[in-house]
Amino acid sequence: MTPTPAVGKDTMHQNPPPLDTTTVTVAYTGGDERRGPVTMGQANMIRCILRDDPTHINIHDVWPVPEGTTSAAVTEALRTLAVRHEGLRTTFPHPPGSAPVDQVVSAEGTFTVTVLDHTELPADPSGYAESVARAARAGRFALEREFPLRITLLTVAGQPAYVALAFSHAVADGSAMAILREEFAELLAGKELPGLTSLPPVDLAAVEASPAGLRKSEASLRYWERILRTGPQEMFAEPRGRRPGTDEEARQLTLRSRRGGRALAGAARRTGHPEATVLMAAWCALVAHRTGQDSCVTAVPSANRFHARVARSVTTTSQDALLHLDVRVETFDALVARTWGAVLNAYRHSQFDSVRLWEMIDRVTAERGSHFGRDVVFNDVSALPAPLLGTDTHDRDNAEHELTWGPPQTLPTRLLAFTYRTAPQLHISLWAAPSVFTPEEAEGFLTGLVLLLEAAAAGDVPMEALAEVTGVRPAEHGPDWLRVDGCWVSPDAVRETLGRAVGGLPVRVQVTEASGAEPHLTAYIACGDTPLTPAEAHRALTALIPAAGSGVLAPHRYVIVENPPAEPDRSDAWRRLNTIDEGTGRSRQV
Repeated sequence: MTPTPAVGKDTMHQNPPPLDTTTVTVAYTGGDERRGPVTMGQANMIRCILRDDPTHINIHDVWPVPEGTTSAAVTEALRTLAVRHEGLRTTFPHPPGSAPVDQVVSAEGTFTVTVLDHTELPADPSGYAESVARAARAGRFALEREFPLRITLLTVAGQPAYVALAFSHAVADGSAMAILREEFAELLAGKELPGLTSLPPVDLAAVEASPAGLRKSEASLRYWERILRTGPQEMFAEPRGRRPGTDEEARQLTLRSRRGGRALAGAARRTGHPEATVLMAAWCALVAHRTGQDSCVTAVPSANRFHARVARSVTTTSQDALLHLDVRVETFDALVARTWGAVLNAYRHSQFDSVRLWEMIDRVTAERGSHFGRDVVFNDVSALPAPLLGTDTHDRDNAEHELTWGPPQTLPTRLLAFTYRTAPQLHISLWAAPSVFTPEEAEGFLTGLVLLLEAAAAGDVPMEALAEVTGVRPAEHGPDWLRVDGCWVSPDAVRETLGRAVGGLPVRVQVTEASGAEPHLTAYIACGDTPLTPAEAHRALTALIPAAGSGVLAPHRYVIVENPPAEPDRSDAWRRLNTIDEGTGRSRQV
């Protein structure tokens, strides 16, 4: 899963050290002690926590403290939240070397608050507070025993100013952080919190394990498998691209645009569809146009809180909804109408057993000879009950159209967007991989999104006019690139990768184009004295695909011959050779 972006410069090394540092231990009691299986969302995030760099998977937030609030009031509010939400009192016991399968909720316990007292805060106090929170992301949470929040209270001459927090992603996601931030502010304001309306994690796990929950998970796995078997294996399949899942460092590009806000509202009014649907349609239209694809496959991480039993649950529900939207329609209005159903379908299939999902992904991608990665991610958090960390959502509300560059972050995606607000301005942060976007192209993409919304507000937009309307040009593929099985493929790249996979044996990849059907790839391999079967060749190729260049997809058929022909560049010469063995690739039979 993708971590919440770290926004703003890390300025800790530029700031004077605090005047004094103390640690306060806070005891809590009054909750119920419980135990049960982990939820599907927890299992998904725990898998990442045990595998990924903690700075990538841990998340953080900053809560401003109103002037005049005492430190005692801050710690009391934190104590109240710990008692109120079972997720904050949860640990995950497990033997070393294994993944947790159970969660334990404590009735009482303690947590610590590190107090950093200053004579004064730096010139950018919120940025400094965020740098403190982000620094706390370093270090893996001890799931079996550690309180899942690392809390730092920043004070000035004893007066609280900010609470900087790092969270274990096993107990919270961006939505949960927003809920906690909102409730923290209400507690400091002296308000009484309403009763809980969403399920705590232990009860949510029970719902997921019910017959209805298991049927839902099975349906989700079937939905994902259809997309993985038939959709584009990589959205950004082009000569300069990298494989999905290959980490790149991308700078944050932020759009603040009142123009965009007005255009989105106007397009929604004119089409009669919700703003979120129109924005998703515009995003998918532009991504598919830029990548030269017939469909857009994008992960939608925040999509699984649409049910009331989860909407305000303080836990992690981080399981992707996977949207597969066919953009082969004549007009943008038709695409908006299609998007509504496609998004709902993706939302309905965002609850699944993550271990079984990844087993299925590994199996399907091995059979297809492809590689699945979260190539495109669109996370619309504009409807959350409170703004997320560090977005400065209320700054520069008067920006008519502004693009600003921020710090880099390493992410295993090609294109990641967070939509923080849609009114009164459109506020989106974008991370675009440098391998497929120059800085100018990234800026042009966000500006093109606004131009598309403006055109859609004025009238229906022909899909064939996207380049003219947005100024965004489709990716250029080389003369040898072609569509195979719904994917952009370079036969030359397939030949080179397959040759490496079989230890440098001579390889010829032939393209067969039947009338009315998509092209098929046939790979001829001259094995000489080397024992080789089609299944072995396929397995060797699929093992290299994740690290190969873009445009590599397994052939449909492997033909094993003894020696290469005298004219190895002629496909008909390979076809005339005696066949030792042949078999299919990218099928369930391999």
